[in-house]
Parts: sequence; C-alpha cells; structure tokens
Amino acid sequence: MFETRPRGALAALFLFLLTCSLATSSARADASSEQLNALVDEWYDNFLEMNPVMATFNGVHDYDDRLANSISPEFIEKLVASEHGYLERLEKINPEGLDTQDRLSWEIFRRDRMETIADAEFPGHLMPVNQMFSLPIFFVQMGSPGGLTPFNTAEDYDKFLSRIDDFVVWMDQAVTNMREGIERGVVLPQIIVEKTLPVLESQIAATPAESQFYSPIEAMPEEIQGDDRARLQLAYENAIAEKIVPAYRGLHAFMRDEYMPHARQTTALSALPDGEAWYRLAIAQNTSTNMTAEEIHELGKREVERIEGEMRKLAESVGFEGDIAQLREWVNSQEELKYSSEENVLERYRGLRDRVQANIPKLFSLSPEADFEIRKVEGFRQATTPGAHYMPPSPDGSRLGIFYVNTGGWENRSHAMGEALYMHEAVPGHHFQIAIARELDELPRFRRYNGYTAYSEGWGLYAESLGEELGLYQDPFQKLGQLNSEIFRARRLVVDTGLHAMGWTREEALAYLPSEVEINRYIVMPGQALAYKVGELKIKDLRARAAARLGDRFDLREFHSQILKDGPLPLDVLEAKVDRWIESEATAGR
Repeated sequence: MFETRPRGALAALFLFLLTCSLATSSARADASSEQLNALVDEWYDNFLEMNPVMATFNGVHDYDDRLANSISPEFIEKLVASEHGYLERLEKINPEGLDTQDRLSWEIFRRDRMETIADAEFPGHLMPVNQMFSLPIFFVQMGSPGGLTPFNTAEDYDKFLSRIDDFVVWMDQAVTNMREGIERGVVLPQIIVEKTLPVLESQIAATPAESQFYSPIEAMPEEIQGDDRARLQLAYENAIAEKIVPAYRGLHAFMRDEYMPHARQTTALSALPDGEAWYRLAIAQNTSTNMTAEEIHELGKREVERIEGEMRKLAESVGFEGDIAQLREWVNSQEELKYSSEENVLERYRGLRDRVQANIPKLFSLSPEADFEIRKVEGFRQATTPGAHYMPPSPDGSRLGIFYVNTGGWENRSHAMGEALYMHEAVPGHHFQIAIARELDELPRFRRYNGYTAYSEGWGLYAESLGEELGLYQDPFQKLGQLNSEIFRARRLVVDTGLHAMGWTREEALAYLPSEVEINRYIVMPGQALAYKVGELKIKDLRARAAARLGDRFDLREFHSQILKDGPLPLDVLEAKVDRWIESEATAGR
C-alpha cells in the first residue's frame, strides 16, 4: 500500500509547486525583459554614434562635431553587419512571457532591423542628391541659427566647423557614387537633375557674407566676445570660401556637365535594375502593409470618386457650377480668400493656434508639453518645397518644434486650405503626435524617436478630418479646402503607383495631378506619398470599429489615447493593439 496525503496537504503541495513555477516563469520573463531593454538601449546608442546628425536632431550633442559619410560603401557595410548582429542577438531572447510593452518593442525592433537590411540590398546611395530632401539642402538648414544646430557657445561654432569638413567628404563621395551609378545604369531622371541644379547653384555665394552659412556669424550671441568672436568670424569666412562654396560648385558642375548627359528619360523606380522589387519594398516600408501597387492604385481611384461626390455637394452650396477640375482654381480666385502680404500668411496660421487649442480637451486627454513656432521656409528652397512641413522639438527643450510655412508666391495663394494644413502639420497633427511620443519616458528611446510614415502621415491626414469637432471648417471654403487636401492625398495613391508600377509617364501624371513640385517629389521619393491615405483610412477604420463594438461606451478621447500613447507603430501592429483594447473594453464588467 502507498501512503495517501490528506486533501488539504495535497492542495498545499500543489499551490507550492504552482507558486514555484510562476516565480520561475516570472524570473525568466524579468530576465528576458532586462536583456531586451539592454539590447535596444545599446542599439540606440550605437545608432546615434553612427548617425551624428540624428543625434543632434534627437537632442544628443555628443557628436555635434561629426557628420557621417552615410553613402560610402564602408558605412553601408558596417551598418548591415551591425543590424545582422542585433537581429541575431534579439532572436535569442524569447518573446513569450514578455509584458505587452516589451513584446511590442521586441516585434518592432525585429521588424526595423529586417527592413534596414532589406533596404541596403538596393543602390539608393548611387542617387544621393535630389531637389528636395537630400543632404546638400538639409545642410543649409543645419547651418542656420535657430534650427537644428545649436549656436550658443564658441564650442558650438567650432563643432559646426568640424562638421563642415565631414560635409565636404560627403559631397565628394556623392560624386564618386554617381559616377558608379552611371556605370551601373542607376541614375536620376533628367528632369530631377534639371530641378536640382538651381538649388545647388543657390549656395555658390560670391562672397562669404552672402552665403547662408554666414548667418550664424551675423546672429552670434553677445556672450561670445574678444578673440573667440574675431577667430570664429575669420574661420567661417575661410570655411565658406575654401570648403563650402567649392563643394557646391564642384557638385553643381559635375551634375551639369558630366552627369546630365547620362540622366535617364524614364521616371519610374521600376525602370531601374531590379526596380520592381525595389518599389515593392518602398510600398511595404511606407505603408507597413502587404498591399500591392495595383490594390493601392484602385483604392486611390475609389477614394477620389467618393471625395469628388462630397465636393460637388458643397460646391453647389457656394454657387459653383463648373466641374471638379475647375473647382480649386475657382476657389483660389475668390478675393476674400487672398493673402494680403507674406506676413499675413504667417499671421493667419498664428491665429489658428488659439482657436484649435481651446477645443483640444474635448477630443484628447493626452497633450504634449513641448511647444512649437511658426516659421517661413527659407527663400532658397521655396520653389521646390511643399506648402508646409514640420520639424520636431529637441528633447531637452532647447529647440521648439517648427511648423515651416512656404510663403513663396503668396500673392497667388488662397488660404482656403489653411485650417486643414495647420491641423495636419501642427495641432493635433505632427507636432501633437511626435511631441507626445518623445515625452513617453517609459518607452525605450528607439520607439520614442522612431517613425513609420503610414502612422505619422496617416495621423496627420486623420487630424485634418477632426476640423468640425475642433470648431473649424465653419466657412464652406475651408471645408472645401479640407476636401481638396484629402482628394489630393487620394490622387497621390493613383499617381505614385501609376508612375512607378503602372507605366505612367511624367506627362500622364501631371495631367492627372497638375503640380510639378508634387510629381517631382513622387519621382524621387517612391512610395512615400502612399502613406497618408493608407494610414488615415486605417485609423478611421479602427475608430469606426471601436464605435460600433462599444456603442454608448465608446470614448473618443480614450480611442485617441490608444492611438498615441505607445509611440509610432506599424499599421498592422497598431491594428492588433487597438483590437485588443476594443475587446477588453467590450468585455469589461461582464
């Protein structure tokens, strides 16, 4: 016979063993969490060291004297090896048992590393210069006081002088890469070269004092005096005359005389070697979906048709009887919608700040602490820059966010789209979302400073749709402006896929969306324009899904918190997270 234990003793033994098991599982989960957080922190520190401009951008000033030669073969090889190493170490960490935030971090970190590795398979570094967002343009912004680079002390000024040396190296590398691109048939379209040349030429100043890189000397703080002041003035004059201007002159001459004859007549990314696969990756990166170019193309057509129907109804209410193609021109011709001066453009946007802010608590329980300023786009890039864009604040508060407004050609512009544009770029759009993310101190840094185009641009476009709820669009012209903004993003779906996957020529794209600046943008940034509508529609779908499931218990403020409180997320990750929240809310209290 064997001894039997009393039922109470067996229960006690079971509870003891269960407690031990849970404690062991908890210890393993804690160890995995510690490993994960140590790994992603290490990666972020390495990322900043390899990308010193991003370090400055993110408020870390340890590398303000450096600028990475990020288009060199050596840099790319080091980057890929590093990403493979972090990916291998990550996959040794078991994600099972991690809490919700750590599991999100594990999934996002893995996805990011794989995308970086995949991107390096394509020769984007052989086309490093364009008319919009390439380093030769961005470096001018970096060299301007009040922007990205701190110019507060003599040491700050000296650091930027060192960064100028690295910039010259990058410019030389760009020429080397483009020569290789000629040999491999990976070259820019001729139209893009034509649009880039004037931008480069604008930085070939006749004298140092005429250069925009001299503006830090003109704005030098009074605290910098004596020998330092005189030394820095001379150093900047020499750097401009002997380094910066020759670098721009050399790149300009190369692109005009040597590169232009080899520039291609085609505009599609798919026209390049392995270009179809390259564009598929661009779609995946920019939309964080598995949608095909054909699916997106058709989605765009459907959205255009739907929005046109709304615009026709509203147009009739203000006395317009023409077709949709003429509507925007008609709205822009209305005298009461004209700007009176360049300053008036800025004044109108400043006036929107108080109107929107007063109603923010109705829709949001989360708001950022960081503020932003409204600043006009510099003259040298007005011709190639869209109507507005945003630059985030520094984490340490030393630099406000910047809502850049393009005031160029104000005489011919209408403010009918002003309210929608403000909400997209400022509040509750990009400034709101990005500043909130950066203030989420409990999240790993790589998530707070991360970005997914479909998430951020989708949020910006979704923010435009909140106008009525925020007390705007009371004027039918402003509502027409918002619809015009929305249909513009829908047409982007058609044009971007048309250009890069459906065989469209640039002329066909211009006939469908007559904006040369925008069409040229899609040519040099394949897939980026897809993010807006795809992201916005996903957020709207999630909102409708939550409202239908939760009924009277649906809280719009809480829904917005769910979208914003975990930082930027790929759309599929965001969808899964919101679905879990919906189910949790639906079953609560049962």
